[in-house]
Amino acid sequence: MPKMKRHKGLAKRVRVTARGKVRYNKSNAGHLLSGKSGNRRRRLRQDSLIANKKVAAKIIRALMA
Repeated sequence: MPKMKRHKGLAKRVRVTARGKVRYNKSNAGHLLSGKSGNRRRRLRQDSLIANKKVAAKIIRALMA
Protein backbone atom coordinates (compact mmCIF):
# COMPACT_ATOMS: atom_id res chain seq x y z
CA MET A 1 0.00 0.00 0.00
CA PRO A 2 1.46 3.41 -0.89
CA LYS A 3 2.03 6.05 1.76
CA MET A 4 -0.44 8.89 2.22
CA LYS A 5 0.83 12.13 0.76
CA ARG A 6 0.33 15.59 2.19
CA HIS A 7 -2.16 17.71 0.21
CA LYS A 8 0.33 20.24 -1.19
CA GLY A 9 -2.29 22.76 -2.40
CA LEU A 10 -3.93 22.85 1.02
CA ALA A 11 -0.56 23.08 2.79
CA LYS A 12 0.16 26.33 0.91
CA ARG A 13 -3.13 27.88 2.04
CA VAL A 14 -3.57 26.88 5.69
CA ARG A 15 -1.40 26.23 8.72
CA VAL A 16 -2.04 24.46 11.98
CA THR A 17 -1.30 26.37 15.18
CA ALA A 18 0.52 24.88 18.17
CA ARG A 19 -2.82 24.14 19.85
CA GLY A 20 -4.17 22.37 16.77
CA LYS A 21 -6.39 25.07 15.33
CA VAL A 22 -6.45 25.67 11.56
CA ARG A 23 -5.57 29.21 10.47
CA TYR A 24 -6.06 30.60 6.96
CA ASN A 25 -6.01 33.88 5.03
CA LYS A 26 -9.32 35.36 3.95
CA SER A 27 -10.27 35.57 0.30
CA ASN A 28 -11.14 38.72 -1.73
CA ALA A 29 -7.98 40.58 -0.69
CA GLY A 30 -5.83 40.04 -3.78
CA HIS A 31 -6.85 42.85 -6.10
CA LEU A 32 -9.74 45.23 -6.91
CA LEU A 33 -9.47 46.67 -3.40
CA SER A 34 -10.40 50.24 -4.32
CA GLY A 35 -14.12 49.40 -4.28
CA LYS A 36 -13.96 47.96 -0.78
CA SER A 37 -14.18 50.03 2.36
CA GLY A 38 -11.19 50.56 4.61
CA ASN A 39 -12.82 48.62 7.43
CA ARG A 40 -13.40 45.68 5.11
CA ARG A 41 -9.84 45.77 3.81
CA ARG A 42 -8.53 45.85 7.37
CA ARG A 43 -10.65 42.80 8.26
CA LEU A 44 -9.39 40.97 5.18
CA ARG A 45 -5.78 41.43 6.34
CA GLN A 46 -6.45 39.41 9.50
CA ASP A 47 -6.05 35.64 9.54
CA SER A 48 -9.09 33.60 10.45
CA LEU A 49 -9.70 30.26 12.16
CA ILE A 50 -11.77 27.37 10.86
CA ALA A 51 -14.77 27.39 13.18
CA ASN A 52 -16.21 23.99 12.21
CA LYS A 53 -14.33 21.29 14.14
CA LYS A 54 -15.22 18.50 11.71
CA VAL A 55 -13.88 20.48 8.74
CA ALA A 56 -10.75 21.38 10.72
CA ALA A 57 -10.18 17.70 11.52
CA LYS A 58 -10.45 16.80 7.83
CA ILE A 59 -7.95 19.52 6.94
CA ILE A 60 -5.49 18.34 9.58
CA ARG A 61 -5.81 14.78 8.29
CA ALA A 62 -5.07 15.95 4.73
CA LEU A 63 -1.94 17.74 5.97
CA MET A 64 -0.48 14.80 7.88
CA ALA A 65 2.02 13.03 5.66
